[in-house]
Order: sequence, then C-alpha cells, then structure tokens
Amino acid sequence: MDMEIGTKLKEAREEKGLSLESLQETTKIQKRYLEAIEKGDLHILPGKFYARAFIKEYANAVGLNPSELLEEHKSEVPSTEENEIEYTRLQRSNREKRRGRSNLFNFSFIPTLIVVLLVIAIVFAAWVFYQKTTANSNPDPVPEQNDEIIYSEDAEGESNDNQTDVDDEDEGNDDTEDKKNDSEKPEFSVVEEGSGGSPESELDLNNLKDNVNIKLSLDGDTYIQIDGESGENYLEGMINPDESPEEIDISDEEKVYFNIGNAPALTIEINGTELEYPVDPEEYVHQKIWVNLNKKTE
Repeated sequence: MDMEIGTKLKEAREEKGLSLESLQETTKIQKRYLEAIEKGDLHILPGKFYARAFIKEYANAVGLNPSELLEEHKSEVPSTEENEIEYTRLQRSNREKRRGRSNLFNFSFIPTLIVVLLVIAIVFAAWVFYQKTTANSNPDPVPEQNDEIIYSEDAEGESNDNQTDVDDEDEGNDDTEDKKNDSEKPEFSVVEEGSGGSPESELDLNNLKDNVNIKLSLDGDTYIQIDGESGENYLEGMINPDESPEEIDISDEEKVYFNIGNAPALTIEINGTELEYPVDPEEYVHQKIWVNLNKKTE
C-alpha cells in the first residue's frame, strides 16, 4: 500500500507533467529511489538520513514545501536522531583532523630556512676567527735572511666580504624560489555560494597542470556522484572508509560536478589542494558543487 506522503508527491509530479526521468535529471536522485519514495518503500534508500534528504529534494522539485510536508507526515518518515548523533561524532572528528592539518600548514618553511642559514653563518664566522687566532699565535719561522714577511689583511677581509655576499645571494634565491613555488600551487576561489536545503555552489581552481587528479578520503559512509562536463560519470553510489582513499583521473575535463550526500564525512583534494566547502558542511550535509578546472598556460 502506498504511503500517503509518497502519493502526495506523485500527484504533485503528475500535475506538473513531470516524468520520473526528468525528475531524476533535476534532483540528481536515481530513478529507482524516486519510485521507492512514491511507493513508500523507504527501506530501499541508503539510510534514514537519505530518506528525509531525498524527500526534501523531491518536494522542492514539484513545488511543495518540504518542511511542512515532513512535519505533516512525520509519523511516516523515519527519525534521524540516531544518524544525527553519529554525524555529530564524525563532525567532531573532522574538526580535530582539520585543526591538525591547519596547524601543520601554518608552520612556515621560510623562517626555518633563515634560521638554518644564520646558524651556518655563525659557525663559519667562528671558524674563520679561530683560524686567524691560531695563525697569529703560531707565526711561521722567520728566515735567517731576515726577509720581512707581510701578511695581507685586506685580502682576507675581502674574501670574507665576498663569502658573505654569496651567502646573502643564495638566501635571496632560496626565498624567491619558495615564493614562486607557493604562487604556482593550485588554489580554490568561490565563484558562487549556494543556498537552500541542498546548496549548489561554484568554485574556480587555478594554477592546474595538464594532469588533474581527485583524491577522496572518508571518515564515514557517504553517497557521492562525480560527473565531468564532457558527460562522463566517474563515480556514483555509496562509498565507505574501507574504500578510502579513492583516486580519480579527470585530466580531460574542464569542469567537474560533485553531488555529496554526507559532506562532513568526505574530504576532497584536487592535485594536493583540499576543497573547502563554500557552505558549512556541519549544517548542510547534502551539497552540490561545480569546480572550474583552470589550467596554466605556458
């Protein structure tokens, strides 16, 4: 027997003249899940959280108010209290990991290099001073001919000045090279921040090379769909931490689409640069993101 909420959604779809295929294209929810919602077979869906999330997407697509619909039929839709407890635990774990990564990247390599160079310069200066002191305390024997030996302090001083100049030049070159490498790393920027219950955002990723790879790391189960602008589907379905990390080559694409069911559990990196969710993933667990892959021109 059909559930009342499923019947109401189906009637709203038919009134708008929408087919399940067109609804699948709009919501990015697989047709078999849409049919399950209409028939009331919510146990077919990936989990309790997805039942509520998919119903919200369906309601938005056919012009119904999802909050009012869920409240009116709350006895028919499974509660997500247990899932919320689990997501809270996952979110806490994610925050701790991100805090650790943030502390790691806040440690700058350049100050460390400067300290090392200063230590080397001090050691070198001490060695030169020691050599000069030793030479002065143990002068070479004076020949019997009483020939006068003249030590050129100017030449030695000039040598030290030249060495200092070389050290300064090397230090400057190292700093310039480090800054150049930092500026060439891939970098995300927000083009448009999404809104609504399942926000759809757009990002730019600049400074990419010809080879582009996605790395997915998971702390929990999540639904993920990855499509290229070319029309190729790279991944769709539920994945779990046992399958992590997952790596995907998208070098032939200029734009890629992510449909993420459990954002707090999923970390996305493209060519080693982590994607920061434009909308708080702890508040909006279901997010859709387009990323423009802007490759460098030589």
